[in-house]
Amino acid sequence: MSGKPVVRMAELEINPGTIETYRALLTEEIEASIALEDGVLSLNAVSIRDHPNKIRILEVYANREAYEAHLQTPHFLKYKIETAGMVTALTLIDVDPIAMRSKP
Repeated sequence: MSGKPVVRMAELEINPGTIETYRALLTEEIEASIALEDGVLSLNAVSIRDHPNKIRILEVYANREAYEAHLQTPHFLKYKIETAGMVTALTLIDVDPIAMRSKP
């Protein structure tokens, strides 16, 4: 795969009554994406302290093709369908990396 990496921030608000189920589905989707998709370089999800229904996900894909392919995978589509009624707000933000490092 070649091309410029795609980095996005997803800001979500989740119905508080479904937060535990949502977290389990999100974790399942992230684990499958990392395990099965070479073009998914990193997916990191956090919640805002004192506002556990506000989720932020930093997504890093090898390139635009990897991102587009991710959106068509069975595990991502399952996540979208099963969480559709739980997500009350979603904002996707394209961002430019400044410094991103991790230890193996």
